[in-house]
Amino acid sequence: MSTNSRNTRQSLPIALLRARERVMVPVRGMLAKTGLTEQKWRVLRVLDEVGEVELSRLAQEACLMLPSLTRMFKQMEEDGLVSRRSDPVDGRRSLAAITGDGREILTVYAQESQDILASFRKRLGEEKHKQLLELLDELQGS
Repeated sequence: MSTNSRNTRQSLPIALLRARERVMVPVRGMLAKTGLTEQKWRVLRVLDEVGEVELSRLAQEACLMLPSLTRMFKQMEEDGLVSRRSDPVDGRRSLAAITGDGREILTVYAQESQDILASFRKRLGEEKHKQLLELLDELQGS
């Protein structure tokens, strides 16, 4: 075994990527049925959670670069999943919101999404699951 192989097992960035991929495999299976990308799903989830929000905050909350969100958002608007309007206080800013159609997709797949997440919670156990989320929050500086 090379020393590089051992180092990658102890590498936080690689460990986080490996864990993310493990979590995302069943999520991607679900998303394939929705016709949405991971990024579009995150946008809908954030808008459903926080309500109408400025695009730069949406990008931050959905873990997207603003230019990527802007390109993707146009297609989501055309698909009737989201809407955008000018901020009444500052017309240069845009506010984004989820539409009824966007919310419907989340509703249809809510149980499957919850089941996927519950399977990871069960595998880890409640205490470790809670601890993992707390550690990840701490790592983000929240």
